[in-house]
Amino acid sequence: MCGRKATMDGAAESLDRLFRALADPTRRDILRRVGQAEHSVSALARAYPLSFAAVQKHVALLEKAGLVSKHRHGREHLVRPLPSGLRSVRTALDELAVLWEQRIGQMDALLTDSRAAPDEERARPESQEGQVP
Repeated sequence: MCGRKATMDGAAESLDRLFRALADPTRRDILRRVGQAEHSVSALARAYPLSFAAVQKHVALLEKAGLVSKHRHGREHLVRPLPSGLRSVRTALDELAVLWEQRIGQMDALLTDSRAAPDEERARPESQEGQVP
């Protein structure tokens, strides 16, 4: 059981890193850019009103989350997307969507039942005084 809990904790931490990385608009924009074509960290830095070090930190966070990878090409470090990271996000969101759709379905059923109950009460013949229904 301990091994399973550790695996679940690791999966939760990984998912937390993914969503934390995606929470920042600059990092999402970096993902969009590298999704269209590989970019060097220097080219990415020129695209933002941020220091090279700040952009490098954004890229490092995306890399740690498993959303991008860096590889060296000559003197440049090129950044490319890792589709597996986005698939993990999509899977997590799909699982949440299924849970919420089930909950909404249950609430709809309860509302339908509660609306039908007063109609059924009206449809029953009224009991006469002294008689047990």
